[in-house]
Amino acid sequence: MRGASQAKWAVAAIAVALAATACGGGTKASGSGAVDPAGVFSYQSGEPQNPLQPANANEVLGGRVIKNLFRGLVSIDPGTNKPVMQVADSIESSDAKHFAVTLKSGWTFHDGTPVTAASFVDAWNWAADTRNNQINSNWFSDIAGYTDVHPVKGDPTAQTMSGLKVVDDTHFTIDLVHPVSYFQYKLAYTAFSPLPKSFYADPAKAGENPIGNGPYKFVSWEHNKAITLAAYDKYAGGDKPKNGGIVFKNYSSAEAAYKDLTSDNLDVLDQVDPTDLPSYKSDLGDRAVDQPQGGITSIAFAMYQPDWQGVDKAKVRQGLSMAIDRDTITKTVLNGSRLPADSFVAPGTVGYKAGICGEVCTFDPAKAKALIAEGGGVPNNKITILYNADGGHKEWVDAVCNSIRQSTGVECLGDPKPDFKTARKQVTAHQVPSMTRTAWSQDYPLNVSFLRDLYETGADSNDSLYSSPEFDKLATAADQATSVDQTAELYQQAEAQLVKDMPAIPLWFYKTNAGWSNNVTDVKYDTFGDPVFTQVEVKQK
Repeated sequence: MRGASQAKWAVAAIAVALAATACGGGTKASGSGAVDPAGVFSYQSGEPQNPLQPANANEVLGGRVIKNLFRGLVSIDPGTNKPVMQVADSIESSDAKHFAVTLKSGWTFHDGTPVTAASFVDAWNWAADTRNNQINSNWFSDIAGYTDVHPVKGDPTAQTMSGLKVVDDTHFTIDLVHPVSYFQYKLAYTAFSPLPKSFYADPAKAGENPIGNGPYKFVSWEHNKAITLAAYDKYAGGDKPKNGGIVFKNYSSAEAAYKDLTSDNLDVLDQVDPTDLPSYKSDLGDRAVDQPQGGITSIAFAMYQPDWQGVDKAKVRQGLSMAIDRDTITKTVLNGSRLPADSFVAPGTVGYKAGICGEVCTFDPAKAKALIAEGGGVPNNKITILYNADGGHKEWVDAVCNSIRQSTGVECLGDPKPDFKTARKQVTAHQVPSMTRTAWSQDYPLNVSFLRDLYETGADSNDSLYSSPEFDKLATAADQATSVDQTAELYQQAEAQLVKDMPAIPLWFYKTNAGWSNNVTDVKYDTFGDPVFTQVEVKQK
């Protein structure tokens, strides 16, 4: 999922209203003193790119909200990194191609209506239909009949996928085009969430006022200010909220968010900005977080631009990668908060292969200059890197550009956009003139999430429009392997093709450098870089 590291405003009125709708009451003791189960906490965020529809968010600002509003068949356990049942009671298959799903009883949407087999099947069919313009529609491409509702060209020839069949209220079947060993991992993604019947009457309205089945229900969305959720007291999952709700609070700069955190005007931080990295551990003490995260920052080339097309341009892209001194930048500008990338896949992910990028991800100015010359040079001897200015990226973008300029003589400039939403609109409209900053956090802890989802031809998150028959062939073979481990191993061959083509430059792997205020306790972050929202406890005031 697309990552976005991120002005102060008053939340008192929202907090009061939220407390009235939150579940529970009274206080209880914790290891850090009395806590209020109805207490509301705030989290650093920004304006989502799209309406809050489960299949219409592939970036974190909308995705994090949707993950709390909805629950699908399974989720990824933050302790084991493996799928665990949520709404599903069981998902059975003997061949990884045909699946029989049994649902648990007792799950309801926030409007009180039951979650049934049709809630899933109808939602998936709607999301896959090309007429509904859902950004994550490609996630359903493994299901038989997908091309009938989402043809490459022309109008759909069907309204439903033939691979989905409702048996009764608690049973449905899924037939895939071919075996996918890791399909249960994919089912944890929010695009596979169920939808209530009311959604289809006005999907646009539902995106502004979503009704889900997750641990939190929607309260309000003040655009460019905040999204507020309240704990859902009839939530049927095992991870019931220990708090009364969340305010996803917009910030125009990461520095402003950190300042609010240290003054207890913000409760939980997404990521510490580069300016405050040297001091945040001493500022926050035991409230500071420094742990690995399944994410990567890269610079993606606009492969749809003529400047980057042609076989020889791969050498130019490789040369630019070798012109970047990742080690120095991560140690100085980023204060040790990132790890230099040696792969397109983050460490700790099943299928990560250390050093697969080889010399192409190793700083070598002489080789960089030679490769760029062999590839015919950089057009006009100039590149730009598009980024969102509200995310604390200026310092490292400038450092990367300085490294490229000093190593090769190629002019490199940052191309800042005011906020994440503005930057993403230009990226998804395929209007990037040269290169763009990109960050990716795993949607499931398998190398497939970093490879197929970003680089397969036509993939929803393939913003650069990279297309390689060789990569696609290797990815398809890996998908049809009989086990998750074999799939991961075969995807390493597909990753090796990326090193040859270099559609993006892996820069560094994420670490979660964050923290929380004195107002909350029991804050833990998962390998996706998110706090475990339901476990946060708010201290009694």
